[in-house]
Amino acid sequence: MDTQQKDLSYFRLRLQELLNTSFPEKAHDQKFIEQRSLWAANAYEGAFMAGNTIEQCSEIANYILFENLHFSKFDTVFQVVCNEFDTIMADEELRPFTHKMFPVCEAVFSSYELTDDFAYGYEFDLLYTELTGTIAIWIEENGLQ
Repeated sequence: MDTQQKDLSYFRLRLQELLNTSFPEKAHDQKFIEQRSLWAANAYEGAFMAGNTIEQCSEIANYILFENLHFSKFDTVFQVVCNEFDTIMADEELRPFTHKMFPVCEAVFSSYELTDDFAYGYEFDLLYTELTGTIAIWIEENGLQ
């Protein structure tokens, strides 16, 4: 296996792991994964050829690999479920319940301009409150099922 394929595989696995965990809506988008991985591998190789340190090459590649993937809607819903509803379900039910609630909460996000640093802004608290209400209403109407 040549170095390019090895690098591409490395970046693909890193990206896939992040998507599986925090961006399940993108986890099966093979075109996106392939394209991002290729861009990151090419950026790493180009930075290395230009004489950058390994750390700098990794930083450049990671910037490309994870661009616009710092704020996760799924992680935000998971945070709400864990913080606000953990007393009404077992720990092992939290993540599966979040997967169920994610499509229910999707419309809430459309009212906000989501950026990589959104979680650090004042609007995050509003979003958090709105998500909590949406989930509470859903549970009231449907139970935990």
